[in-house]
Amino acid sequence: MKTFFLLLGLGLLTAPSALRPPALPAVVSAPRADYPFQNPDLPLDQRVDDLVGRLTLAEKVSQMLNASPAIDRLGIPAYNWWNEALHGVARTSMKTTVFPQAIGMAATFDQDAMLRMATITSDEARAVHQEYVRRGERGIYQGLTFWTPNINIFRDPRWGRGQETYGEDPYLTGQLGSALVKGFQGDDPKYLKITACAKHFAVHSGPESSRHEYNAQISDYDLWDTYLPAFRDLIVDAKVAGVMCAYNAYAGQPCCGSDILMTNILYKKWNFKGYVTSDCDGINDFWQHHKTDPDAATAAANAVLHGTDIECATGKLFTYNSLLESVQKKLISEQQLDTSVKRLYKIRFQLGMFDPVERVKYARIPLSVVESTPHQAHALKMARESVVLLKNEKNTLPLRKDLKKIVVLGPNADNESVQLGNYNGFPTDIVTPLEGIRAKVGKGTEVVYLQGVDYASNTVYEPLDLNKQLTFNGKPGFQAEYFKGIDLGGSPVATRQEAGLDRYLANVKMEVAPGLPAENFSARYQAVFTPEKTEELALQINGDDGYRLFVDDKLVIDAWKGRGFSTNQHVLRTTAGQKLNLRLEYLQTDRRTILKFAGAKVVTMNAANILAQVKDADAIVMVGGISPKLEGEEMNVKVPGFSGGDRTTIGLPQVQSDLLKVLHSSGKPVILALMTGSALATPWEAEHLPAIVNSWYGGQAAGTALADVLFGDYNPAGRLPVTFYKSETQLPVFDDYSMTGRTYRYFTGEPLFPFGHGLSYTTFKYSNLKVLSKMATGQPVRVSVDVQNTGARAGDEVVQLYVRHPGATGRVARHALEGFRRINLAPGARQTVAFTLTPRQLSRLDAQTKRVEAAGKVQVFAGGGQPLVAAVAAGKVLKADLALTGKPVTID
Repeated sequence: MKTFFLLLGLGLLTAPSALRPPALPAVVSAPRADYPFQNPDLPLDQRVDDLVGRLTLAEKVSQMLNASPAIDRLGIPAYNWWNEALHGVARTSMKTTVFPQAIGMAATFDQDAMLRMATITSDEARAVHQEYVRRGERGIYQGLTFWTPNINIFRDPRWGRGQETYGEDPYLTGQLGSALVKGFQGDDPKYLKITACAKHFAVHSGPESSRHEYNAQISDYDLWDTYLPAFRDLIVDAKVAGVMCAYNAYAGQPCCGSDILMTNILYKKWNFKGYVTSDCDGINDFWQHHKTDPDAATAAANAVLHGTDIECATGKLFTYNSLLESVQKKLISEQQLDTSVKRLYKIRFQLGMFDPVERVKYARIPLSVVESTPHQAHALKMARESVVLLKNEKNTLPLRKDLKKIVVLGPNADNESVQLGNYNGFPTDIVTPLEGIRAKVGKGTEVVYLQGVDYASNTVYEPLDLNKQLTFNGKPGFQAEYFKGIDLGGSPVATRQEAGLDRYLANVKMEVAPGLPAENFSARYQAVFTPEKTEELALQINGDDGYRLFVDDKLVIDAWKGRGFSTNQHVLRTTAGQKLNLRLEYLQTDRRTILKFAGAKVVTMNAANILAQVKDADAIVMVGGISPKLEGEEMNVKVPGFSGGDRTTIGLPQVQSDLLKVLHSSGKPVILALMTGSALATPWEAEHLPAIVNSWYGGQAAGTALADVLFGDYNPAGRLPVTFYKSETQLPVFDDYSMTGRTYRYFTGEPLFPFGHGLSYTTFKYSNLKVLSKMATGQPVRVSVDVQNTGARAGDEVVQLYVRHPGATGRVARHALEGFRRINLAPGARQTVAFTLTPRQLSRLDAQTKRVEAAGKVQVFAGGGQPLVAAVAAGKVLKADLALTGKPVTID
């Protein structure tokens, strides 16, 4: 394939239409300053029509790719539509503020905090973008169109990408997603701040391994009851600017070419006015995997005719390059292409890309806002709010700060990368749980750290400084050779000695060597490693983009084709004094430069040694769970319990349970703190351990937030946005998209911890649930409830409102969340919390899956959790019966 592209580049081969870029005009004239589209005072549609009317067919096609090239003759700069900001600006070369992973932000049940997070993120996004523009850089992850939020319903905890969502509930997802859209897109009447993108439309939530050919078959009821409501909230109500269609097929058609989803619902029923992008390489699936289209030209026309305006591809193959052929074959007309191109340019105009900076207030946001003190403070606030106290027997928590000895263990206790989640940025400062605990206690408290176990292995890796054991020609460290280009070709630009390798260069204007910018370069590092001991060691590499390691000329780590950040290690047995020749080769294409070489001692868990360490401890904190390197998107993971980024079991890995049993046998109080992006089954731990805390992947401030909760400086109030089941055996098979038996709305078994669950260090009492308005169909109904803090500590309470349709015929949820409010109450304080239930929230789907509000009985519940039988009986959740009157009302 390399030879093919080389010959292609030399003009010795002709590429097939799907591979070669559309031909642009050979003659390029100087840009003019008097085109109507350049006049910011003209109406938007007039400017768009003028610009698109000046484009050739080939130019139009080129603008429908995520990496849209410049059109110099019109003064149109290049633009890459692909950018990410799932929980802070992601994948940029600059350091940015990193908030908790999306599932953790969902656990806050705090719309105001989500809006503030989105506003901060869009501030940083604008500032970063303007800095790139000033540098003349317009590549991937540098634009203003962000492909977030992921509002798919987290229907099954085995899905690796569920961490990117706001959980299993449509209402919670819609409310938090709408807050993000508002914070991203801003409030200017003319300009968008940045754009959000509701993804993945629709009926998409794993398995990852089959997503490119999977055909989801569901009932119309599940489609409208579960999979579409959040999308409607963002598209119809929040006016999200972008939509990304999903990889998989629905009802026999790829989602990006679906009559039902795209034509009938998105454009006709919901009257969507923004732009649609495919998921990356998703259009290729039409003809390569789904096999619904015979070739690239047919697939391209099919997708565009269904309203998919942009094809995102990873660079290997663009099906939309075949649109020229599609027009020639009359599969689609140029005028039909114009519809998509105009939608795309409308977004670019709304972002102010063709207007003077002084006209666009968002373009004047300074770079100094990035990682500013208020932004970091909000990252800590959201991390604190996301922490869920699952169990706290006999008030084990909070811990005293003057304990004599605390032992901290676990694979997530001192692991910076895990708390950043996926689709993440890189902050300047990261606080791990171990660091947070050490900073919290006084000088008289001894904090002992033992990793104990890895995620799913009883082998751990204790960090070692290998630099003093590395030499080259008698000098310490590596000999480094730096080359122009990414293939180590030619003579090195620079050769020097490097004492060690731990590099992070945040932008391409920096240099790795004099005259060599930190992009499109390669390097070779060589050293002789002389082990001091006979032992088992791990050679570890963190890198972005490609790297490979040779030991005595044998390739032992090969990530040379990697593009993006990754971590790998090689385990070997060393003999004291026996020299090993190391050669590390590295390449970097663009964006940030990351390369770290480290070593670790391989240690197998020894129960006797661990018990000896904890025998005099006053408390034991085990920070366990899983990792975004195990659950995620299409990952090559070879660990028991994980497959392709998904999980095959939802249980806490057995080695961690085994270690917890050893710790429990000591008789000391054991606190389990979990980091995870999805529900973990911990039935033994829930029965035997006195305290369990879930802190998700909490972002840059995860360690501080967890320590604040453990020691009582923050009173936890996070709530579970997903059901924690006892085992995957309680669930249907993973690839069954029916909602029967799934999520709190349709699960009839007994969960380990229910959706909405979360404890506090204080107590709350509910009273006076009242209906404040007439109960007539077609009219909103207002209800209120009093909440009082009856404990001795100030704290937040998440007031939850659920609706139930008793006696309803046909399928209906057991009950459904229709309101929530996070409030703060001082000890003894009382607050009246009011909710307005719309006719839509009081309606249900009829036999024809039309949403109807009918006369009859509807129950409303208010409390700190779900209306479970025991909670209602104990008065922790209050019930009110609504007797709706009037004619049935059909709701669009």
